[in-house]
Amino acid sequence: MTIDTHFRLAAIQAAAVPFDREASVEKACRLIREAGAMGATIAAFGETWLPGYPFFCHAPTGPLTFRAMAEYLDSAVEIPSPATDRLCDAAESAGIDVVIGVAERDAVTKGTVYCTLLFIGREGRILGRHRKLKPTFNERSVWADGDAIGLRVHQRPYGRISGLNCWEHNTMLPGYALAAQGTQIHVAAWPGREPAVAPPSPTPLWPRQLLLSRAFASHAGCYVIAVGGMRSHEATPERYRELSTIEYTGDSVIIDPRGEIIAGPAHGETILIADGSREIVLAAKALCDIGGHYSRPDLLRLLVDRDPQDRVIDCGLAGRVRPDMWEWGCSIDPLDARSRNDIGRDQRVRAKSTAAVLPPLSTTAMRSPASGL
Repeated sequence: MTIDTHFRLAAIQAAAVPFDREASVEKACRLIREAGAMGATIAAFGETWLPGYPFFCHAPTGPLTFRAMAEYLDSAVEIPSPATDRLCDAAESAGIDVVIGVAERDAVTKGTVYCTLLFIGREGRILGRHRKLKPTFNERSVWADGDAIGLRVHQRPYGRISGLNCWEHNTMLPGYALAAQGTQIHVAAWPGREPAVAPPSPTPLWPRQLLLSRAFASHAGCYVIAVGGMRSHEATPERYRELSTIEYTGDSVIIDPRGEIIAGPAHGETILIADGSREIVLAAKALCDIGGHYSRPDLLRLLVDRDPQDRVIDCGLAGRVRPDMWEWGCSIDPLDARSRNDIGRDQRVRAKSTAAVLPPLSTTAMRSPASGL
């Protein structure tokens, strides 16, 4: 039996159409088909590629900033939706897996955006999504904190795939959670900028996308598609051009499980290609599997809470909910004589039970309803 399964990795380095969801989806679908024609097994886009990285959060705040924030929210993507359906159709027609960064709008409140990586299978269905756990610095004015529901690897015929956004690679624990699940092909999604030199000390804030992506490949013993987006000042809508303080040049690379660059850095709009081998992954993990034989669970263990982080929990007794029951934040029968401690206990148990019966996102085929954004 041979262990040398081969696959082709693609980093799609291109500019989205800022604030234009439909035009960006159309471009993404075209690029997915192009990657498929090049023989790619899996293709990846940069951080919140659809419909673009929120560059305006790094400019001085003023009235124009809030206009940009409102338009960004309006152009964000719900999961599932007609926009994600089109991406699924493109992946299916191209016969490839796709990992794409999207600005995900909360489908409940319609007022919150997450920095999300969307995983789409070649079968034309959503495999899962991962919301960035903690946005970095100014990004926190635009993106909400994510959750660990999607902090998972996805088993594919050619290997196990995973992904993180930008400086999640600098926080160590999310990466360890994926390494411990045996990731073999990882997408490191970035806004897309690798400065030639570091800023003068003591400034600690610059991307380090190459350094952190190579470190992840070495730590996890996996291939890394380190893919960046692109945006120039000239391509920024004129109404927001004064908020454009940084240009994004992509600088995508593909890295092998030893941490060595095997393709790139890419320049301009292009699809960067590299071939991978399961044998090389297994050789790296045989030496250093940080989630397996190269760990000490008797001394160090990681706790991950994948429960949904719901803001409002309906804890009505047997589903009996009336407006006059909202005492102590719970639906309580006025004739019930139990203590507040019992109420709190029931609230927690019901929340856990609800979470337990929800199917994992990574195993649920998701398509949008006939209507909606």
